[in-house]
Amino acid sequence: MNTPFGIVLIGRNEGPRLRASLASLRQIRDVAPLQVVYVDSGSTDDSVQLARDSGADVVQLDVSQGFTAARARNAGAQRLLQLAPDVRFLQFIDGDCTIDPRWPAHALQYLHHHGDVAVVCGRRRERFPNTTVFNLLCDIEWATPIGNACEFGGDCMMRADIFTRMNGYRETLIAGEEPDLAARIRLAGHRIVRLNHEMTLHDAAMTSPIQWWRRMKRSGHALAELYHLHGRSPLRFYRSQLRSTLVWAAVVPAFITLLALIFSMWLLLLLPIAYGYLAMRITRHMLERGEDHAHACIYALSCVVGKVPQLAGLIQFHRNRWANRPSVLIEYKRPSPAMPADAALHTSQS
Repeated sequence: MNTPFGIVLIGRNEGPRLRASLASLRQIRDVAPLQVVYVDSGSTDDSVQLARDSGADVVQLDVSQGFTAARARNAGAQRLLQLAPDVRFLQFIDGDCTIDPRWPAHALQYLHHHGDVAVVCGRRRERFPNTTVFNLLCDIEWATPIGNACEFGGDCMMRADIFTRMNGYRETLIAGEEPDLAARIRLAGHRIVRLNHEMTLHDAAMTSPIQWWRRMKRSGHALAELYHLHGRSPLRFYRSQLRSTLVWAAVVPAFITLLALIFSMWLLLLLPIAYGYLAMRITRHMLERGEDHAHACIYALSCVVGKVPQLAGLIQFHRNRWANRPSVLIEYKRPSPAMPADAALHTSQS
């Protein structure tokens, strides 16, 4: 790891999750000294002091402006490049994640040998996938294919010059800032690659249906905004996903209800048949991808029911757009509970 790279860590009220994240970064810094910048988005816990005690440079965002992950990452990257102008690669990581100590070497090696690749990411997994069904759903969601990718998430390593050339993340986005930057990078002719190496452990900390609902609503908002930004580009970004949400959350129930009102209420039985068909299609796709049957069924049910909060997020985006008002951050996480001591450091999973 001789090539200069730095780490941008962002967080908001992560508490012990941030402590675990910082501990995982110390494992890397013990091998290769590097600059770490922590950006805090108005935390009311001890996150800022935790970061300072770890030796990270701390940036506290102005609380008078709206918080977004995009704004935090841009502020962190700007500060990092001021502190270490020779940095060639930026490793972004969220404060609810720990990083595998072997990941930077894998990422740097690949970027060295593939000049057309702008961003690499690896395996992101849930730390506690079996604690709640909602954590399990996140773990399934992270299991994306290896190789060329259309987008990346909050954890990734990126070429600093390309990040600068793209003007970083779009700060007005309350969600979906990573796919937006990924789309702009791909339109500029660069590649994004997911490597078959452990990268981070994520702690979704979702314990209630309300948290899941808010997360799905946020994804619907992001879907609508990403389509608004890139849906008409050559990438045809998120066109099929938007159509699916509209069809299954609005058109199908409205059409079947209308038929029932006109002809017979018995026709409402078409609703469970239609959604059962959709669930079977998703289950079959997940089985083909390699998931076991139980997990495939759980994920399919989540996708079907999740169309409703996604539609709510989609409507919220367009209502705000038509009213010419900014969207407000949709948060689903609660302040971090105490984390077991043996979970403080990252351990890779098979």
